[in-house]
Amino acid sequence: MAYFDAASALPLHPVARQALVAAEADGWADPARPHREGRRARMLLDAARETAADAVGCRPDELVFTSSGTSALHRGVAGALAGRVRAGRHLLVSAVEHSAVLHAAEAHRAAGGTSAEVPVDRLGRVAPDAVAEALAAAPGPTALACVQSANHEVGTVQPVAEVAEVCRAAGVPLLVDAAQSLPWGRVEGAWSLLTGSAHKWGGPGGVGLLAVRKGTRFAPPGPVDERESGRAPGFPHLPAIVAAAASLRAVRAEAEAEAARLTALVERVRARVPELVEDVEVVGDPVRRLPHLVTFSCLHVDGEALLHALDRAEFSVSSGSSCTSSTLTPSHVLRAMGVLSEGNVRVSLPPGTARAEVERFLDVLPGAVAGVREQLLGPAASPAPAVDDGEELVVDALGRRCPAPVIELARAIGRVPVGGTVAVLADDVAARLDIPAWCEMRGQEYLGETGQAHRVRRLA
Repeated sequence: MAYFDAASALPLHPVARQALVAAEADGWADPARPHREGRRARMLLDAARETAADAVGCRPDELVFTSSGTSALHRGVAGALAGRVRAGRHLLVSAVEHSAVLHAAEAHRAAGGTSAEVPVDRLGRVAPDAVAEALAAAPGPTALACVQSANHEVGTVQPVAEVAEVCRAAGVPLLVDAAQSLPWGRVEGAWSLLTGSAHKWGGPGGVGLLAVRKGTRFAPPGPVDERESGRAPGFPHLPAIVAAAASLRAVRAEAEAEAARLTALVERVRARVPELVEDVEVVGDPVRRLPHLVTFSCLHVDGEALLHALDRAEFSVSSGSSCTSSTLTPSHVLRAMGVLSEGNVRVSLPPGTARAEVERFLDVLPGAVAGVREQLLGPAASPAPAVDDGEELVVDALGRRCPAPVIELARAIGRVPVGGTVAVLADDVAARLDIPAWCEMRGQEYLGETGQAHRVRRLA
């Protein structure tokens, strides 16, 4: 089985496994106690903190370990907002942040604060000028801004250093979610807070890190205790923390060479997929991107069915399509980018991926897509009668999930003359993304949405 879902989690790095076993023997005691066993545990914790701080690029006393990357984000956002409550209660986040940040923004609004999202372009990039405009348009003083270092779904690397300068000039601290990029290197720029998650680099699950640079106002959300400067209460899982720090140091030692090798493999996927499969949109920045991640969407394909087909072919991949989500809504990242969401596949290669496995994936993919399309499209139907000039063709796809509304549009567009229009009735939220994306891919004109009707003019 080829595991191509490294952006979700990685198996334990061999160094992490060794460190975990060793720390279980020596790091079981309470590091806050002054006895011999406690002092031994404290030495292990301090050494892990120094190792992680060196990887992050901060001082050891600026970094604490949390119970997960999500916890680090939640505590980082809440603590920064509480620390600057007198300065303002507005929170600014990019539209493609991890859901943990968006959930923190929801909680902030529920508590009486305000928040806004900075839009991105079709490549998923946050423009520094857009951040400056959002800061200027805020309803009051902004307490915190959040921009990730690299996107977890499409791999686009954000201009953090430039955004940090914009925030610094405005006197606003910047929190950076570095979960995806931290294995590959430090996040440059004058960020104020930074988070990471160990299972993204081959450390144990259940370990996150939160760095808060000196001079950043921070009030830990309660209840708190004396551990981790009050920023992460509770007894630490010291063996896991030791293993997380050790594995981060190990992957960093290999990062430059491995990044170059995986970049070449991803370039191969980016180039070949559109050649092998018709009606595919490769999404994300083609240049400023993570070295191991590529995402593409396939027209007229059910994402869940495609993932199952690839799983049967022994490939583990991920998807942001609405049909793979329990909420039946497309990925908020794809939605913010305005790109095709149906038939979405995220391939994220783990370290050590062999070129032969990538080539086998490219061999399998066309057949998998064709099989899913055949199930959805069915046999070719008899041509439906054309409509008269000036008459709008109405296609009823209410109650049907994407890609069904797009498939019905594709079948109907040939029935109207050039210049004629088709109105697709669809109540699936994914249609708002996928019908405009289909029009762009097919050279047709999307006229907009009125109620549940998506109107399209035939140009070609």
